[in-house]
Amino acid sequence: MEILQLKYFYALSQTEHVSKTAEQLRIAQPALTQSIKRLEKELGVKLFKSNGRNITLTESGIYLSKKIVPVLKALNEIPEELSQLNEKRRKLIKINVLAASNVITNAIIDYKKEHNDINFILVQNYQEENADITISTKEFFQIPKYKPEDYYIFTEKIFLAVPGSSKLSAHESVALSDVAAIPFVSLAGSKSLRIICDRFCMHAGFKPNVVFESDSPEAVKNLISVGVGIGFWPQYTWGRLDNENMKTISISSPLCQRDIIVSVNHESSASLQVKEFFDFLKNYFNSLKFNH
Repeated sequence: MEILQLKYFYALSQTEHVSKTAEQLRIAQPALTQSIKRLEKELGVKLFKSNGRNITLTESGIYLSKKIVPVLKALNEIPEELSQLNEKRRKLIKINVLAASNVITNAIIDYKKEHNDINFILVQNYQEENADITISTKEFFQIPKYKPEDYYIFTEKIFLAVPGSSKLSAHESVALSDVAAIPFVSLAGSKSLRIICDRFCMHAGFKPNVVFESDSPEAVKNLISVGVGIGFWPQYTWGRLDNENMKTISISSPLCQRDIIVSVNHESSASLQVKEFFDFLKNYFNSLKFNH
C-alpha cells in the first residue's frame, strides 16, 4: 500500500463520488479510479460497490476507512512536529567540557539570565565528535586543527596552593623542585589538570608524592587548607582564593600554565545560537583576566 493510495481512498470514502473527489484532489478521474483498483487488488477485497449513479463503501471499505484515520492524522502531523523538533534543536547547545568545568558552569548561568530560551547539554567525553562547542586543554600552546574563527585560546597560570600554617606561605614564589619532598593533594589521575601538573613536576625532576586524590576540586581545596598537603591551583578555573587557611604562591620554575581551547564544531558554527554563545564565552574568559 502506498500513502497516496490511502489518501485517495479516504477522500473517496468521504464523498462516495468519483468525479467530485477527483476534482477535490485535482487529479483526472481515471487516475483516481485506477489507484482504487490497484489498492483493491493488493488487499484482495472490494472497497466500494455501485449504488445507482453513486458508490458506497463495502464492509471492508468501512473497516479500512476507520483504520487509516489515525494513520493519516499522524502523517499530517509529521511536518509540524519536525518543524517543532528543529526549532527545539536550534535552541539546544551541546558542550563537551574536558577542562575548566567551573568556569563553563558559571558562564552558562550568566548567559541564561538573558537567554532563558536556550538550553544546554553538558557532556565529558574525549571521544565525543558531535558537540557544538568543546572545552579542552593543553600544557603549552599547540596549533589547533580548527579554522581561526572556530577556536579561542585562553591561557591561565597555575599556582601552588599551600596551607596557611606552612612555612611556604611566607613566600611569594617558589621553584617547584624545592617542594619535591612535600606531600601533595591532587585531583584524580584521569583529570586533564592532574595530567598537566604531573608533567610540571616531571620537568622539575620529581614525581609528586600524592597522599590524597579526589575527583572533587572542593575536597582538594579543603584538605590543603587543613594541612594535609600542598597542591596546584589553576588561576581562573578555580577562581580567587577566599580561604584564610590557605595561600596561593607563584611557581618561578618551570613555567606552569596551560592553554584552555574553546572550539566550535564547524558544522555548528553556522547556527546563530551557537555562534552567539561562542562569542559570549570568548568575552567571558577575557573578563576573567581583568577581574584578577
